[in-house]
Parts: sequence; structure tokens; C-alpha cells
Amino acid sequence: MRMIRSEVVGVLVAVVALAQPAGAQQSNRWAVPKCDIKPGHFLVNSGLLYLKNATETKFEDQRQKDLTAARGALTQALTTGSQEKNPAAWYYLARYYVMAQDLTGADSAFQRAETLKADCADDIRGWRRNVWVPLLNAGIAGWQANNTDSAIASFRRANAIFQAEPVGFKYLASLLYNTGQLDSAAVYFRRTADISAKDTAFRQDRRDALYNLARIRHSQKRWADAEALYREYLGVVPNDPEVMASLGSVWSQMGQRDSAYALYRRIIAQGDTVAAMSLFRVGVEIFQGVPEEPDTAAAGRTCRGARAAAARIRACRDSLASVMREYEAAAIVTYRLASQAFTAGLKANPFYRDGLYNLVNTYLQLNDSTAMLPVAQRLVSVDPMNRMSLRLLAFAHQRVGRVDSTLHYLRMADSTLAADVTVSQFDPQDQSGEVKGLVTNLRSAPGQPFKLVFEFLNAKGDVVATQSTDVTALPPQGTQAFELKVIGAGIQAWRYRKE
Repeated sequence: MRMIRSEVVGVLVAVVALAQPAGAQQSNRWAVPKCDIKPGHFLVNSGLLYLKNATETKFEDQRQKDLTAARGALTQALTTGSQEKNPAAWYYLARYYVMAQDLTGADSAFQRAETLKADCADDIRGWRRNVWVPLLNAGIAGWQANNTDSAIASFRRANAIFQAEPVGFKYLASLLYNTGQLDSAAVYFRRTADISAKDTAFRQDRRDALYNLARIRHSQKRWADAEALYREYLGVVPNDPEVMASLGSVWSQMGQRDSAYALYRRIIAQGDTVAAMSLFRVGVEIFQGVPEEPDTAAAGRTCRGARAAAARIRACRDSLASVMREYEAAAIVTYRLASQAFTAGLKANPFYRDGLYNLVNTYLQLNDSTAMLPVAQRLVSVDPMNRMSLRLLAFAHQRVGRVDSTLHYLRMADSTLAADVTVSQFDPQDQSGEVKGLVTNLRSAPGQPFKLVFEFLNAKGDVVATQSTDVTALPPQGTQAFELKVIGAGIQAWRYRKE
């Protein structure tokens, strides 16, 4: 079983409410068209006047009567009045649909009006965006309140009326992704990318959409689609080391191992110019690019049960052995490359816990006991109360034949550890740092209270800030969450101790 931690590929978006656009129609105030569009027919003019009256009246029953009359006049103009080529008829019908909150009708009518009167494109865009903003804000509010269904419905309505900006599609894709609807999310990430490509102001939206779309296809093992999307992303953001590593992982799964290895080596060779966190993520991608172990069980049964000459049975078994040798050789090369990426990351940030943890696991896969032990010791020096870290150190001592040390750390992990400490999130920023985690009493007896002291370190290992949390006397199997935030520049890692 592979033991490695990797970041969950999620969708992160900045949720901010949008202000109402300039020129939005005020309540009880008629908005004059901002383009030269004349009714040109008495029925269209009647529709316009009814809409104006419906806008300006203070009485709801009169408003409804005027809206009904406007719809009747405009529909008659377009059906029996021969005004289907009159852009004003479609334009005012679209505005009727806006007031009636029929966004599908408004979208269709605005499209017809713009096709017939291109000069009105800016005015129509303003109307679309005017309707879009409150719907988008409603979706954001629903999202923030964890009303997912309501938020999705609002974003769908917003996208139905305005497609010139990507944010509504991006938010909808994000929510669908978070609810496990990956194929639907992929559709809207594709729309996000295509819309964003038309305006450099949305360059980051395009990058995010292509990245998330590629990761979805990668997770679905749709290798050809993932390859094409990673290539498309790299066309926008050349030489992104993490995406290059993801592309290499896809090539490995497609059997193009030489190309994958060459790409991995290219990334690692640039280690001095690549940020430490990127190198750690590259290492995870390479590690996960190891192909699945071949299932030789069925073929093995065939070999054992073959009614053939002994020579043919031997040939069958030799073939299976060759398949396994080929797999193991590919796995070793890949794990070695992963170890090089983790080592390069730790050169820049030597105290980063997950980098140490992943490198230990990579050496475990390589059966490299000599390299594994010192890294496991460094891991436990920063994460001394984590059961998995202690067990890895025990395995490292076992591999080099240190029986007493093996038993010591296994006993600590399984029975004498005061509590298991698991850091679930580390968020370093330019001027701050935050850790979140859980303390668990794994014993069958109540625990004793203690203090957990975290030191936040820069890349050199200097202590930038210190903060502690008090752990109560936990009952058997009891847990206590913790969250620590500190201010300090250049925080890159953490370590803790028990007091």
C-alpha cells in the first residue's frame, strides 16, 4: 500500500459581492434606450408606452395590467403585424421579459434585437448585466450560507442572461465540483475558460478553469483528455512545474514513460529556480505517476492450470515474471525521481513536515534504509507526537537492524504516546501563518492535560513566532481540535513540543 500525503485538488474562488452597474434602472424610473432604436410601428410604440407606464406606476395591480398590455401589443406586432424584422419589437419584448423575470425569454429576445441592430449591443449588454448582478449576488449569498441548491439555481439563472464574463460559470462549476458532479463541473469550467480567453482581464479565471478541468479529467483517468488540457494550460502558463509534472504523470499512465521521465528530470534540474512548495507538489505528482501494479493473478492461474508441455508452462510464468520486472523497474525510476523532487524542496525548506513525510515514504518504497533513517529522524523532530511519523521512524530503524530502537518507537506509537497530534492544515502567508489540527487520546484510559507549543519557522529554521494551546484531560478516544494563528514574515514551516 502506498503511504503518501498529497493535496486534495479542490476549487478555490474568491467570493465577493458585485456592485450594481452604472446606469441600472431605478425603481419607478423609465430607462431610455442608449442606442438609436425607434418603434417604427404603432403596436411597438404601444408596447413601449405600456412598459413605461408599468415602470412608473406606484400600484402593483396597474403595473400588472400594463405589463399584460405591453406583452399583447408586442406579441401582436411580431406575429400578425409583420414586425419580425423590426429590432425595436424584439428589444422592447426583451425588456418586458426582464420586468416579468422571464430570463429565458429575455435572452432570446435580446439576441434577436442585437442581430437586427448591432448598434444596440452595448445597451443590451448593460441590460443583461443589470439583471445578472443581483442574481449573481444571490448565488454568492446562498453559497456563503451553505444553501448549495439555492446558490446553484441562482448561478444558473445568472448565466442564462449574461455570458460575457466568466465568474458566474466559474462559481457554478465550483459548486458542482464540490457536490461531486464532476462531468457537469467540467462543462462549466470549459465555458469559463472559453469566455475568459476573449479578454485578458480574465486571464487568471482562464488559468484556474483549465487547471481544474484538467485535474477533473486526470482524476477520472481520461488520459487523452487530461493530456490535451494540460497542454492547453501550458500554452497559457508555460513551464509551470506542477502542471508539467501532472502531464508527466498522465504520460506515465499512457505508457509513455521515457517522455515522462525526461519531463520529470527537466523540472528537477530547474530546482534552484522553483519554489519549495512547487517542488513538493511536483514530488507528489511524480510519486502518484507510478503505474498501478499489474494484476497477474488470473494469468497466474492460467499458467498453473495449463494442459500443456512443461516448457510452455515455464514460458507462461517467465512472461509474467517479465511483466513484473518491467513494472518494478518503472516504479523504481519513478520513485527515485520523486525522491529527488522532495529532496530539492527540502533543500529550500528543510523543516517542512509534509515534505519530510513524503520523502520518508518514498525511501520506504525504494527500500533505501540508509537514506530513510536520517529523514525519519528529522520528521519526528518536528512532528514528535504523530503516530504515523513515529511508526515510520520505527520502520527506518528496523530496516537498518536496530531492534531496540524499533521496539521503542513502536511502543511509543501504539501504547505510550500521550496523545496523537495530527496537523490537518498549514497555511503560510507573507506576513502570517496558521495551523489547524486534532489531538486524539488513543489510550483506553483518560489522558492528562498538557500544553502543545508550536514554533513557526522561516526557511532557515529560525523561529518567527510561537504560540501554544492547552489540551484538556481527554477521555479514552476523545479528541480536541486546535487552530493557531500568528503574525510573522516568511513563515514556511512549523514544529511543536509538549510541555
